[in-house]
Amino acid sequence: MTFRIEWVRSSCRMLNQISAEFERTQPFAGMTIGTGIHLEPKTVALLLTLHAGGAHVVSTGNLNSTQPSAVEYLREHGVTVFGGPTRDPVERSGHLDEVLAAEPHLLLDNGGDLFVRYLESPYERLLGGTEETTSGRMRLAGLRSEIAKPVLVINDSPIKQFAENKHSVGQSVVESFMRISNRATNGRRVTVFGYGACGKGVALNFRNNHAIVSVVEIDPVKRLEAMFDGFSVPDRDEALASAQIIITVTGAQRVITSADFALLADDAVLANAGHFPIEIDLADLLADRSVTSHSSDEGITTARLADGRKLHILGEGHMVNLAGPRPLGNSIESMDLGFSLQARSLEAVANGSVGRESCVVPVPRAIDEEVARSYVELARG
Repeated sequence: MTFRIEWVRSSCRMLNQISAEFERTQPFAGMTIGTGIHLEPKTVALLLTLHAGGAHVVSTGNLNSTQPSAVEYLREHGVTVFGGPTRDPVERSGHLDEVLAAEPHLLLDNGGDLFVRYLESPYERLLGGTEETTSGRMRLAGLRSEIAKPVLVINDSPIKQFAENKHSVGQSVVESFMRISNRATNGRRVTVFGYGACGKGVALNFRNNHAIVSVVEIDPVKRLEAMFDGFSVPDRDEALASAQIIITVTGAQRVITSADFALLADDAVLANAGHFPIEIDLADLLADRSVTSHSSDEGITTARLADGRKLHILGEGHMVNLAGPRPLGNSIESMDLGFSLQARSLEAVANGSVGRESCVVPVPRAIDEEVARSYVELARG
């Protein structure tokens, strides 16, 4: 897997450019940066960019997405990593505590876990940080007055919205569905729950791969947008009953519950593309004594219901594009862009160019423009 990491690092052209700059400017000299993020080759490139800028980086992974080769590589290159691959929330909780025990000056959060925990046991030297996801922004938005420090939300950048969420997430979810299931998308009836930027990308890419796609969206305006984009927008129960493939990408809890399983067609495949493994209530399904289940190391859990129907859940409801055998996640180019936003945003917090008024807000326009110009120049070169 060293080859894969080196391939990704060499392909992250913007991060490589920023890393070379950071080696000269040392924007994080004397600082500790703490993160709990998916540990895979592209995040390796980001964390080593921060390390090149003088930071002591302390990190742990997320549930069901940590790749051992990434952990080993980071440790060999001077990054402190707590723990390894785990599906146990209690175990990961302990690793997050270890990250915060280092009292980082900056937090690179991924789902709001670190900032929420920081508020439980605050310390003086935290300057602020970033939040990668919409799910995290939803958790932190109501805590602005308590955090009272700059927190820039990467996922609210327009660059992140179209480059990663709309284009790359959609591609990687289709790729992951096909890689894990080895089933075709052609002519299959797909229902996508959620029509935010990621949901748009998922719906578009399944349609581009010749699926028949419907969208379920509770926001009336977004539902209308989905209809104008050419997708059918049936009522929820109708969409569930007709679907052969169901993808959740909402950021909400218990989108698919035990009450829905009676509606699903035999042999339906379910997958979650949201950040947290909370959208498909797999535990509720498997707690039913009339249900028998089998999980494989291929990333497929099959549940046989009392009436003989079979339902298949990919990646145990975890983020599907980082689940199953040989998970690759989003494209290198999209993550290079998103992680360049991360690096520049953390630099802005470190040098004080954003203040406490920038608490849980989008990336400043100046950073968006800087990253956009640099990417276009590299692409044209």
